[in-house]
Amino acid sequence: MTGGASGIGAAIVARLLAEGYEVDSLDIVNGFDVSDPAAWEAVGPVDLACLNAGVITGEADLELLTVGQYRRALGVNVDGVVLGARRLAHVLEPGSVIVATASLAGLVGVPDDPIYALTKHAVVGFVRSVAPQFAERGIRIQAICPGWADTPLTDDAFKGELTARGFRLLRAEDIAEAVLVAARSEGTGEAWIVQPGREPINYAFKGVPGPR
Repeated sequence: MTGGASGIGAAIVARLLAEGYEVDSLDIVNGFDVSDPAAWEAVGPVDLACLNAGVITGEADLELLTVGQYRRALGVNVDGVVLGARRLAHVLEPGSVIVATASLAGLVGVPDDPIYALTKHAVVGFVRSVAPQFAERGIRIQAICPGWADTPLTDDAFKGELTARGFRLLRAEDIAEAVLVAARSEGTGEAWIVQPGREPINYAFKGVPGPR
């Protein structure tokens, strides 16, 4: 479990512990940098791997976006999933499951934070694209796509703005429950939408028209 020290990650840890899992939380606060390839070399096999670490830039205006903000978002949100999945491809046993935390921002546009949307679109596309090769190893990989949640990732001002615009914020516990739903699905390469007041929904990708 990456990013397990707070917010959504802490809720996932609590939910997994309640289910009887032994949980190892890998978080920057205890020295694990998901964007560092060397850090992943110590990770061994598990039954369920949750690639959850994520950050926002908090910047809507590309003119004001710093290179540091951009690189950090890519490092945590994209590298943290790709490097984690690469390591897990080496060590997981058949029957294991990987669940990556993407976002509704991976399925729709997010003018409030375009770089966050870019990274989460990358996660959704990556999960769908590597699912067949993981399936050959007997491993499933899933994505969950929650809407905005009431967590430390979003500050109070932004939460207030979202509420004023009619958005209902998810509880972190709702997202943790969706992790189990996605993990227990018989499918792979799926994107599970998590919205307030709804059961998790397997998103139906409609595909694109073929050539004439």
